Amino acid sequence: MGSSSAFAQATPEFPHRGDAVIGPGIVGLTKVVPTQSGPVQGLVVDGVHTFKGLRYGAPPVGELRFMPPRKPEPWTHVYDASDFGPPAMQVAMRRSTGHASDFEFQLNRALDTPSTYKLANEDCLFLNVWTPGTDKKRRPVMFWLHGGGFAVGSGAQPMYRGDALARFGDVVVVTVNHRLSVLGYLHLADVMGQEYAGSGTAGVQDLRLALEWVRDNIEGFGGDPGNVMIMGQSGGASKVEVLMGMPSARTLFHKAAAHSGPAYPLISKEKATESASRLLGALGIRPGDVKALQAVPAQTIMAAIFKASNPDDGPTLDGAVIPEDPYGSASLKASAHIPLLIGWTKDEFAYFAWKAQWYGAMSETELQRRVTALGANARRLLDAYRQAYPAYTPTFLWTLLLGARFRQASQEIAERRAAVAPGSVYVWDLSWDSPAGGGLLKSPHTLDIPFVLYSFDNVRSFVGAGDGPKRMADQMAGAWVAFARSGNPNHKGIPHWPAFDSTRRPVMDFNLKSRVIEDPQPEVRKLLAEIPLSGLPPQTTL
Repeated sequence: MGSSSAFAQATPEFPHRGDAVIGPGIVGLTKVVPTQSGPVQGLVVDGVHTFKGLRYGAPPVGELRFMPPRKPEPWTHVYDASDFGPPAMQVAMRRSTGHASDFEFQLNRALDTPSTYKLANEDCLFLNVWTPGTDKKRRPVMFWLHGGGFAVGSGAQPMYRGDALARFGDVVVVTVNHRLSVLGYLHLADVMGQEYAGSGTAGVQDLRLALEWVRDNIEGFGGDPGNVMIMGQSGGASKVEVLMGMPSARTLFHKAAAHSGPAYPLISKEKATESASRLLGALGIRPGDVKALQAVPAQTIMAAIFKASNPDDGPTLDGAVIPEDPYGSASLKASAHIPLLIGWTKDEFAYFAWKAQWYGAMSETELQRRVTALGANARRLLDAYRQAYPAYTPTFLWTLLLGARFRQASQEIAERRAAVAPGSVYVWDLSWDSPAGGGLLKSPHTLDIPFVLYSFDNVRSFVGAGDGPKRMADQMAGAWVAFARSGNPNHKGIPHWPAFDSTRRPVMDFNLKSRVIEDPQPEVRKLLAEIPLSGLPPQTTL
């Protein structure tokens, strides 16, 4: 099949053009947009100006491996922004098995990274922009950070695509790829020399560089560089909090949203050095042998992770790029000017557990055995959850226990930030149950994303059929767009949502008919406030 349009001719500078313009909804090319690196051109898809795979950093390979990111070399040709850039190198991707149920197959396809059609690559510093127009309107910029901890994921996953949100909210949406796992967070300063002082934070430094790209270029895409909101879920929420704790980054954004987290601890330099030493040992590289480290294939580095007993993923608390824990008093005060949306979903751990043998079949006896083995804290928490959800089966009571740390971390961060920045923190939960799979997942981890990003039609196998997902998205995306504009999430589609304070503790409970609940499930909250994270069931306990 071909196209007779004049703009459809492929060129050496725009090699995908001939194929891309005949896709569904594609009506033409965007105008050429100048950036500091060079001119770029994307596609107009269903009225949204779409720029995919924009290079914001030089390839972090060879001598630049493990080093702080650099701006790319400028170009003069028109850059082809019609296709996503590759995802970062990562250890694991979701895979559907040959005997998977139709539901599992469809769900994996909906939630998967694009690795099935684009190979993960060490050269991964690309971002994507969706905008209603490349004009001078100066729209709010909503900058999405993908989940997957600091180890997996991509800004091109179907649930993260920003075209529908850009259209719905008249905003500019940006998603980003950055270095992950050991290529983004291997702390080498103490084993390879001080030239690698930034290696333990390289992945979040990538994010800072992407935000600098937004500051320097987004006005040409119809966005306002003075009104940028960062937001993310799970590992993305942890990245939000890390960026709020980075002095070099927190001047680059103005609002923030953290979903289902963050409870991802920063790694001490001592522990990070131990992990780096184990990995170098698994690779057969001597400390200080920089040439060998630069020459070893990235695939070999990733394969060695398991030989090294899984070195820790995630940023190092290095005292420089990240001078202190983001929840420390100095960091909280320094970021107090940034309004925050924070919350969780009701049944977080169902997302991780639904393929376990016990899921949907756990007996009361088995539940009691598991809880007894975890000790008194788990027993008290089970009793509180049973009181809050008397109709829940043993399966779902157990998943509540396993997912408790998501709520615990969110409510603790809300309290800390509200104490230093009264009136600027808004807390939410999501209690709507997805009907997908016969209600198999209830309200799991990640269910909020397709509503906030208005991408629910991309993942119907996850959110279910009918008008419920759109009703949820109208409320939640409406609130996030309002927050991006003004720092206040209120809009006419939801009840009045007051800012959080430690006395009334108002929480917006999102459902088909949303409501504000003051201090929901106080016994659960009080217990979680008393129990250290180490005293909760580990998330790997299945």
